[in-house]
Amino acid sequence: MDLHILEHRLRVTSLGKAGLERYTHGLIKLVFLRDKTRCKFFSMTEMPDEYTLVLDEEGFKELPQTDYLQVGEAIWLALNVVSNGHSSTNSQTIGVTKIAKSVIAPLAQHNVSVFMLSTYQTDFILVRESDLPAVICTLSEEFNIYKEENGESVPVDCSSVTNGFLKPKNVTSPTVHPVLSPKNQFCVMSLDPDTLPTIATILMDVMFYSASLKARSADQDLDHIRFFSFSLIDGYISIVVDTQTQKRFPSNLLLTSASSELWRMVRIGGQPLGFDECGIVAQISEPLASADISAYYISTFNFDHALVPEEDIDNVITMLQKRQNGDR
Repeated sequence: MDLHILEHRLRVTSLGKAGLERYTHGLIKLVFLRDKTRCKFFSMTEMPDEYTLVLDEEGFKELPQTDYLQVGEAIWLALNVVSNGHSSTNSQTIGVTKIAKSVIAPLAQHNVSVFMLSTYQTDFILVRESDLPAVICTLSEEFNIYKEENGESVPVDCSSVTNGFLKPKNVTSPTVHPVLSPKNQFCVMSLDPDTLPTIATILMDVMFYSASLKARSADQDLDHIRFFSFSLIDGYISIVVDTQTQKRFPSNLLLTSASSELWRMVRIGGQPLGFDECGIVAQISEPLASADISAYYISTFNFDHALVPEEDIDNVITMLQKRQNGDR
């Protein structure tokens, strides 16, 4: 298999909802006016209390720096695993549970924290730029590694990167975090970017105006959580919405899987997780991989979220609770 290090240098930020009106101009530009910005990697995920924005350096320039915006200190790089060939856009991608044992677990074992972003098209593994030598050293035996430069995939001379590099000591067993599962059903969809103007009014309403104060208050019990994710990455759109929100969009414009599968969420963490702890993604992805259960995985500034097929949610919760209780 091949591992591609993409060109994007990314920032992970959190925008408090109280400051949203100061950012609507920049966000509308990033979503709807692609010819007015050089941003190639943009993701916006809404939670009850905040928006997590993951975007490249060009996109970051569109955000005013205020007290409402928390910015993670690290620069992150996006990794993408493909099953064959040297092009991350022309090869069949591998689901997040399928890379749990080959990528996620080894990185966790060698003290490399990851930030996951699954989309309709593929799975992005974000690692700190400063951790790249450790990533290459850890994964070079399993993967052919390429680095994208000016749109071309260039093989990485792993020996020059890893020569003399000492692998970090294996970490102790990570904290097993509690999991919660709201009752919402979710859809994972895509959209032709050329049709964005057709749904602009609906999408702006969903992104900026739908979460009333009453709705936000109701979300806090996690019975039905407010969760919406929109990504525009290298010209490809991915949208995650609950089934009630999906009904607001014209069905003839949305692209879904052939099975039109519904998904349920597992939220990881009772308290904000932070970026320094390793093994959080592995805590979820490894048991799902062992059970051959598909999953989309979306990390946010404070919590992680896995979307699993609705018919598997009871088994997943039981399995993860047993793991939390130490019953392997």
